[in-house]
Amino acid sequence: MNNRSSRPRFPLALRRNPQAWDRQEPTWRAAKASVIEAALKRSQTRPSGNWYVVGASRDVPAKAPLGRTVAGRELVVWRDAEGHLAAGPGACPHLGAPLKDSPVRCGTLVCHWHGLTLGSAGMPGWRTLPVHDDGVLMWVRLDGAGGEQPLEHPVVPARPELARSVAAVYTGVGRCEPEDIVANRLDPWHGAWFHPYSFVDLKVTGSPQGDADDPDRFVVDVSFKLTSRLVVPVRAVFTAPEPRTVVMHITDGEGSDSVVETHATPLTPPDHPAPRTAVVEAVIATSDRTGFSVARHASVALRPLMRKAAGRLWRDDLAYAERRCTLRTKPHLPY
Repeated sequence: MNNRSSRPRFPLALRRNPQAWDRQEPTWRAAKASVIEAALKRSQTRPSGNWYVVGASRDVPAKAPLGRTVAGRELVVWRDAEGHLAAGPGACPHLGAPLKDSPVRCGTLVCHWHGLTLGSAGMPGWRTLPVHDDGVLMWVRLDGAGGEQPLEHPVVPARPELARSVAAVYTGVGRCEPEDIVANRLDPWHGAWFHPYSFVDLKVTGSPQGDADDPDRFVVDVSFKLTSRLVVPVRAVFTAPEPRTVVMHITDGEGSDSVVETHATPLTPPDHPAPRTAVVEAVIATSDRTGFSVARHASVALRPLMRKAAGRLWRDDLAYAERRCTLRTKPHLPY
């Protein structure tokens, strides 16, 4: 791979002899279940501080709340008079009205059943929750659901400067648990086989061995497919900084320093017989090329395209995660 000093003038590469899908190198031998499961297990031991991603920062406007369910808890999220994020239980403490349907006036929720006003300071019997807005995603801390030692802030991965980036957030829901989403992302070997419309020439050049000195990274050389012959080669590093997050960091090639954050948020309580999980994926793209400033100015038009591309991948990957959940929870299905 080229480093920045030797990066080619044009980011695209031409595949001279593109292989058919069924003639590429099989990856099943390298994709050892023991390696994936060990990396998953280690990720589950890292602290989250009880923080959960609830959606994109852009999802909450100034004058309307947003309703979400996290770990079986009904929540409402809104912005106060200064534009700061606030969150609390989703049911009005008076008679249980759904606060997601109530308007926001001067930063205060006004219950549409009887007019009770609820602000970011809360009131007896209705306590607001710790929140964090990192400029791309919004987080809420649920100490009762997480059961860990609380952290003041969530574990937000290192990102490129937002002022020189374009960020888009995709959200989808699957019938699985967060660990199934994380396990999918900790299996980079499936990329070119399962997503041939997006990835080719994939090679995992480094995977964690569980050693004390190992940073627990998967290193992948892969090309993003534009046409059957025209591709964008990059090097990507996958890490899991906390139990419900996997980060893909482009370390070399076009878009170096760009990141893709995949966050898995449980919608149902633990041990629910029909678990559901939201995958919230933030794509934060950047480039040191002069022409990227044009892309930043066209971000309003680019974001839907970025979400569409992520959605196509997750249509398949959610099926993968759901299948894993079925096999894990019902291992003796009759044939």
